[in-house]
Amino acid sequence: MIDFFKNIDRKGYRPGYGALEIFKYIGPGLLVTVGFIDPGNWASNLAAGAGFGYTLLWMVTLSTIMLIILQHNVAHLGIATGLCLSEAASIYLKPAYSRAILGSAMLASISTSLAEILGGAIALEMLFDIPIRIGSLLVTLFVIIMLFTNTYSVIEKWIIAFVSVIGLSFLYELSLASIDWPEAVRGWVTPSFPDGSMIVVMSVLGAVVMPHNLFLHSEVIQSRQWNREEDSVIKKQLRFEFLDTLFSMLIGWAINSAMILLAAATFFKSGVEVTELQQANHLLAPLLGKHAAVVFAVALLFAGVASTITSGMAAGTIFAGAYKEPYDIKDNHSRVGVIVSLIVAFVLILLISNPFQGLIISQMLLSIQLPFTIFLQVYLTSSEKVMGKYKNKPSSRLLLYGIGALVTVLNIALFISFFV
Repeated sequence: MIDFFKNIDRKGYRPGYGALEIFKYIGPGLLVTVGFIDPGNWASNLAAGAGFGYTLLWMVTLSTIMLIILQHNVAHLGIATGLCLSEAASIYLKPAYSRAILGSAMLASISTSLAEILGGAIALEMLFDIPIRIGSLLVTLFVIIMLFTNTYSVIEKWIIAFVSVIGLSFLYELSLASIDWPEAVRGWVTPSFPDGSMIVVMSVLGAVVMPHNLFLHSEVIQSRQWNREEDSVIKKQLRFEFLDTLFSMLIGWAINSAMILLAAATFFKSGVEVTELQQANHLLAPLLGKHAAVVFAVALLFAGVASTITSGMAAGTIFAGAYKEPYDIKDNHSRVGVIVSLIVAFVLILLISNPFQGLIISQMLLSIQLPFTIFLQVYLTSSEKVMGKYKNKPSSRLLLYGIGALVTVLNIALFISFFV
């Protein structure tokens, strides 16, 4: 087992059900949550709220439900087998298949890192007028230092702090805005497709489930791994994991919802169209006051940095798994994966003249790769050879394939929408 996670394989240890024990299990899911409150989601959510008010809140609810099911399933793989998704693919698939899928996953991780670094750089530009390219360099260097000089437990604490700042920032923003809560409640539970909304619907749904998060969750869940020698222990682990995933995804749902609520209560109400993040920052000041604009930019900075950290970890997981190794930042394969993802993403940013267009292109690349990762996951977790008695039940398998098909169709439609 991996040295990176210090508390793995504690033989004879049996987790209890006390509140403190469950609280200690919270963490891995929050690293995944960062991935779907990243800058790409910010742009989509602000466009949804500014363009259609509260009517598209339902898509946040639907996408979060799908995400909970998929992330719980891939975490199930890590708990039951002690392998991350990348390792399992390398071990149980033919080399030609595993290399092709993991190679495409590395390209997707580079695309993800590009979007996350850009988000942090845009925030630095908002706050300090730092040029995008210099800001991108600062974000990249900071993340590399963070990943190479800290243990997983320290990084997890940082991520929890970042998510807390983002959440508190939006609570502050919402306290300044006048929210129509009855209308918001209807929006959360009532599917609606206003004229011209399909591209926004698909972009939000397509941006929530991301390839790197599926690889990452199967790895970091092992930071809470106990011995796998007793069925009762594994079952408790699975329950604890579900609580962590549910709690964390609900936080992500709340933050994504808050973005739409804020945009609906300010920009939509004022008839202002928002097409990019910098514009939203400038428009908030006259509507809610200067402090609101600063808080918005600070929250975006934390979101960009935190999501870049997790995308780097995911790249290390994918690359190390291709060599049938777990993620360990002290290991060369993990380091190479992190460096390749972040440095190549940074170099691509230097070549991009339009940062907002760069975000769009990155999302297109994710759309292409995502179906391969989802169906890889479902294939492995449905295999008795891989999972043993913990393989997916027929009903679960049907549900997972259905979600995979729906997400695939949405992402393909999103990809096509950029050309029509």
